[in-house]
Amino acid sequence: MKIITGSARGCALTTLEGEETRPTLQRVKETIFSSIQFEIEGRSVLDLFAGSGQMGLEALSRGAENAVLCDMSKQACDIIRQNAQKTKLYQKCKIMNLDYKEYIRAASNSGRKYGIIFLDPPYASDILPDALERLYKSDMVQDDAIVLCETESETFLAANPKILEMYDEVKTYKCGRVYYYRLKKKS
Repeated sequence: MKIITGSARGCALTTLEGEETRPTLQRVKETIFSSIQFEIEGRSVLDLFAGSGQMGLEALSRGAENAVLCDMSKQACDIIRQNAQKTKLYQKCKIMNLDYKEYIRAASNSGRKYGIIFLDPPYASDILPDALERLYKSDMVQDDAIVLCETESETFLAANPKILEMYDEVKTYKCGRVYYYRLKKKS
């Protein structure tokens, strides 16, 4: 697994051993970043289930302003820290060892807003609907934010049309699906 392009292009990333985390496949990552390539520059990024940190670090390498990389596993946060240092993007990162609910609760009134949000929780966890609802209710999502959700290929995300609108078509791969959303503005 490597950074595809940008300032850290070609830098090899470390992943956590075992089955605890499941990194996004390189070809899936390439498709995701091709779809949002003109939306990245200068944005704040939130990777709420960061694993190795590859999605947030890829966005930083491509010109995102900063990134919060959050994972509830201390071992994953150690790997993220190593990868951020290796890519020389550490100064633009904030690495948080928190559960997604804790992070959203803590960050909701911080004044910080995110323009790109990656949600790739453990497969078969049924976390995505709750995470999306919490993000919508928080005050931490820019009006034009892109929210990318990854699920296993057998899982269909029943999106709440009251809070989400499609940004791009759902992409299906052998290993999973990627949903491209924008959170609707609160009225």
